[in-house]
Amino acid sequence: MQCDVCQSKEATVFLTQIVDGKMQKVNLCEACSKEKGVNDPTGFALADLLLGIGASQEIEKTPAAQKCPVCGFTQADLKKTGRLGCSNCYSVFADSIGPMLKNMHKGTAHVGKVPAAFKKSREQDEKIRALQEDLTKAVEAEEFELAAQIRDRIREAEAEPAP
Repeated sequence: MQCDVCQSKEATVFLTQIVDGKMQKVNLCEACSKEKGVNDPTGFALADLLLGIGASQEIEKTPAAQKCPVCGFTQADLKKTGRLGCSNCYSVFADSIGPMLKNMHKGTAHVGKVPAAFKKSREQDEKIRALQEDLTKAVEAEEFELAAQIRDRIREAEAEPAP
């Protein structure tokens, strides 16, 4: 495969970039890759690549001696790999990774996802619980016709098939 820049040498470096959902591939020979600054794949910070140029400078702002007491992970490791060593690292490196996480995600707290079937089941349970509370209030207020209607709605809700 030929180099996309010089069109004369064999490509040895292959880059893939996704912009606005479209994948673009660039094939470079060794000389063109050095010219473009892609000469040493271990020489760049993965954090810079993933989080934007300058991310590693944010990491470096925290004290240099900072080290995770659980796994021994350091800031240098974070800068080099762009990953954390263990769950405790989130607390240890919170000051340096917090701003980066805010830029990458909607927030810094993981809220997770709920499977659709479980969500529907939970909603059904909450509906029944609310109806039971209404039933109790109607009985206490001696509104027996309303209580009978609520009782029937509870039976209907309970008869619905589980998701």
